[in-house]
Amino acid sequence: MRSPRRIRRTALAALSAGVLLAVAGCAEGGDRTAKGTTGTAEAKDVLLQPLASPGPGPFTASTARAPASPAPSATPDSAPPTATRTVHRVSGAAPGLYSGSRSVAACDVERQTRLLADDKDKGRAFAEASDIEAVQIPGYLKSLTPVVLSVDTQVTNHGYGGGSATSFQAVLQAGTAVLVDGRGMPRVRCACGNPLKPAGTADGKAAHRGERWPGYDPARVAAVEPGPRAATSLIIADTDDNTWIQRTVGDSGGRDRTPDDPPPFEPDAELLFPSPGHPTESAPPEPTPSDPSAPREPTDPGPGEPSDDSGDPPPGDPWEFEEGVPDVAPEPTQVLPAEPDEPAAPDEEPMEAGLGDDFTG
Repeated sequence: MRSPRRIRRTALAALSAGVLLAVAGCAEGGDRTAKGTTGTAEAKDVLLQPLASPGPGPFTASTARAPASPAPSATPDSAPPTATRTVHRVSGAAPGLYSGSRSVAACDVERQTRLLADDKDKGRAFAEASDIEAVQIPGYLKSLTPVVLSVDTQVTNHGYGGGSATSFQAVLQAGTAVLVDGRGMPRVRCACGNPLKPAGTADGKAAHRGERWPGYDPARVAAVEPGPRAATSLIIADTDDNTWIQRTVGDSGGRDRTPDDPPPFEPDAELLFPSPGHPTESAPPEPTPSDPSAPREPTDPGPGEPSDDSGDPPPGDPWEFEEGVPDVAPEPTQVLPAEPDEPAAPDEEPMEAGLGDDFTG
């Protein structure tokens, strides 16, 4: 039996203790952040939200459930995190994007429904942020599926303040319990009942605020996109024995079963995005000059790798740091070959071009 992937081990080790802390601290409502906790979804500030962090303006107390058995100890990654921030677009239908334990729901959907029903103002703000009517909240929540994030994931999160919902960009730590819809989109963070939407985009540099967790790498962040069609079930990874689970959409795990046609790879395979510095495939050998049949093409050195040594001193404030985005290489300019000049006929005088004639090539 293979051990779960490194990220999943790190996340679920923290989940065993972190979710219990979130239950106690969710109603306190504070988060150690400076700026960027409220505002528009397009803000360039991105809040890092560990498992135990309720975040700003929680809608409800936590409805996340701790795993049934203790998770294995976290193992630090061998490769150091990169300085370049990269968000990978991943389909919500991708097997292994979510995980969980067989027949165990990551969230208590019925309790989440009751908490929103007990506070009319928060229920109204939740419905508005979720693009539904307040009376639709019970049916909406029951249509969602409780799962756990397998990788660090950026979302548009929401907090409650001043009688309405405020939106902000956030990266949720792997192991965070969420409710997802039939196209695999995270819709509710169970730690505090906040509604979720797809990640927004920010041009230029994004300032990440909050506390980094062990194993966090800004180059290994997912942003979920809707699956190609509404599904009746999701293929998730079983964190207990590294097998596949087919979970019915809208079910809390009571109908979990082994897929009839499981994916052709193990749940711990690094397929969502490769590990930094660990290519999944080797480059094909180039043709040797002695082979006359092999085509010879000019070698493109490609854009230079960004240097990690920027010369800037490390930030003094551990709660605020900036990460750059990779430079975009300019597209090569296509140069058309010049057309050969046609020889003049022997019985004609060469024509002398005037200043107004056009030239090609």
